[in-house]
Amino acid sequence: MGLLALMAQAGLHVPAAPGSRLPVFRSVFADIGDEQSIAANLSTFSWHVTNIVSMDRMLALPALVLFDELGSGTDPGEGGALATAVVDHFRSRGAMVVCTSHSEAVKTYATTTPGVVVAAFGFDPESFAPSYRLVYGSPGRSLALEIAGRLGLGAGILTRARQNLSERDAQLAEHLAKIDQNLHDLDHERRLVARERQLIGESESRLKAREDALRQREETFRRKTEDRLDDRLRDARREIDQVIDDLKKKAAEMTAQAERQLSKRTLGGPPISTGDAGTARLEARLAVEAAAAKFHGAESPRTEAPVPIDARPSVGDRVAVAGLGLEGTLAALHGDDAEVDMQGKRLRTRVTDLRLLVKAGGGAPAAGRVNVNVQLKPRGDGAFSDLNVIGCTVEEALARTERFLDETLLTEQRTIRVIHGYGTGQLRRAIAEYLRNHPLVSSYQPAAPEKGGGGVTVVELKE
Repeated sequence: MGLLALMAQAGLHVPAAPGSRLPVFRSVFADIGDEQSIAANLSTFSWHVTNIVSMDRMLALPALVLFDELGSGTDPGEGGALATAVVDHFRSRGAMVVCTSHSEAVKTYATTTPGVVVAAFGFDPESFAPSYRLVYGSPGRSLALEIAGRLGLGAGILTRARQNLSERDAQLAEHLAKIDQNLHDLDHERRLVARERQLIGESESRLKAREDALRQREETFRRKTEDRLDDRLRDARREIDQVIDDLKKKAAEMTAQAERQLSKRTLGGPPISTGDAGTARLEARLAVEAAAAKFHGAESPRTEAPVPIDARPSVGDRVAVAGLGLEGTLAALHGDDAEVDMQGKRLRTRVTDLRLLVKAGGGAPAAGRVNVNVQLKPRGDGAFSDLNVIGCTVEEALARTERFLDETLLTEQRTIRVIHGYGTGQLRRAIAEYLRNHPLVSSYQPAAPEKGGGGVTVVELKE
């Protein structure tokens, strides 16, 4: 203790654990060794007392006072009483005191006085070899008889010595032995707990690494799944685009055929019949359903269950057209094709797309072809078909507009409204630029002031 304190105050490195602290002392005193002198008429005890008197006179706080075997060299009882009194005196003056002793009185004082810390040198309980460690909280045992036996002292002497111990001394020795054993066991348990904590920490690190690995695998799987879904979605969109292109081509062919019929002044009215238009829309709808079924993992689009032979419609039966939600009377059968009369208008479709509703009770109506002029109007309530893109980005708004135009092509609607609002005008300009070059758009213009004004664009589609 004295060397460490003086090394620290000299600016030297101190061999101590991290977090250790040392104060600065004005005076350091040590009563160590045996300076008895025959010439000075000083015994061992006399020299110790003379030294203590000098230390008390020259004490300057803060001070460090070191005592080795304080109270030795005289009667053990009186020496122990004197030692406790000396230690208590220097403590009361404010000095930091370090005292080593085998005196039972000093050990008792140390373990029962607040502010005093007791410690003992560790040793191996089997061989009594020193461990060179301080064991705090234990006053320690002298182990005089045990060490004497290890050094070869006769067993008879040791037995007599144990018999000479008083009952109180024997009880005290036994008590101290139990304390040392308990402290040894506690130290062992502490090392085990430290090891367990280390193992738990390593386990937590491995678990965290596994969680991170699982999270990364999950993220990788999610990205791959999203990529596969995106690929399937792109394929479905391409198929739908192809369906729409085929529908456009078929409509163009039907228009060209109608123009040729008009040039020959063919009787029968307008060139495009409701049946032809309805058949084209039905085929397009079924193709779109097939593409959607592929996107959802189905092998083929959902179709109506086969109609039993005895439930197949015949001419004059009330039937419904699958996919269109239309009902009418079966007017004629041409192999796998059928004509359905819906209030004077004829729709041509496949027999497999018909669903029987009511069997005919009488004869079939006369089978005659009626051509009707298809007039494209707003919905029955006079309102237009609307697309609201307020709040969308430019990319989202254009994508929704494109999809809405394609879907409208499958209907008879030819006037739609795109609601984009006023805002900064960015959506309105982007949509106008897109509509300007779209092949389905005939014209576009802002809505009337009472119907939205500049916040709405009215689009007219080509026939």
